Amino acid sequence: MDLGLPAGEIVWLLALMLGGGLVMGVLAGLLGIGGGGVMVPILYELFSAMGVEDAVIMHMCVGTSLAVILPTSLRSFVSHKAKGAVDMDIIRTMAVPVIVGVAVGAVVARYSNTEILTAIWAGAATIMSLKLFFGRESWKLGDAVPGNPWRSLYGLFVGAISTLMSIGGGAFITMMMTLYGRSIHQAVATSSGFGPLIAVPGTLGFIWAGWGVAGTPPGSLGYVSVLSALIIVPVSVLAAPLGVRLAHGISRRKLELAFATFLAVIAVRFFATL
Repeated sequence: MDLGLPAGEIVWLLALMLGGGLVMGVLAGLLGIGGGGVMVPILYELFSAMGVEDAVIMHMCVGTSLAVILPTSLRSFVSHKAKGAVDMDIIRTMAVPVIVGVAVGAVVARYSNTEILTAIWAGAATIMSLKLFFGRESWKLGDAVPGNPWRSLYGLFVGAISTLMSIGGGAFITMMMTLYGRSIHQAVATSSGFGPLIAVPGTLGFIWAGWGVAGTPPGSLGYVSVLSALIIVPVSVLAAPLGVRLAHGISRRKLELAFATFLAVIAVRFFATL
């Protein structure tokens, strides 16, 4: 397939995708985030080098990341569940609202420009990283995660914003659970279960949103680069269990700082593009 690039640059971009898939898989297991946050900036550089138009580049990054999140987050979830760290009650009670929120996010994405998506990304990542950097165990909203209707409303929010950010919802679920006294390890493990719930309808939504839109790169369905996903997925899936092992072998605070640093780097990168 002709990408319109010199052979040497194609090799470099392939190496970038493979390396990104490796990091994505490890972070998916380590942080329960699905890994999309890693892939969005990598895909941004990839699509920029390929000359993808500014009007659709961020949509392509988010849509493709959602496609990659599915197998990676599923592998991460299975590994965490095998260790008995997942709170299935939270997943069951929030699943439907999250899926509805994904549909809302896909509609918003269809009618949003790149600047709006980038601003959402950077703003939400900044808030969450500050909470993790400076938050203390005394920062709690309660001793137990509230039931419905609060969970349903929060699930709608998580589904919508996570689709627009392509992060699998893990960051928001982790923040919610730690604010209600749950351990960071259980929060990360439970968060991994929301990745597939967001990735499937989210990917379909971005295919629909970008169907027939001009300026997408070769090998794409709507706003999803199938070609890129096929390269990234195998590496990220194989790397996810390594991240799970790391997550259960380090302290709560180190895991929080790792999560915060990841979010801060992403926020800075995207604020710089606005």
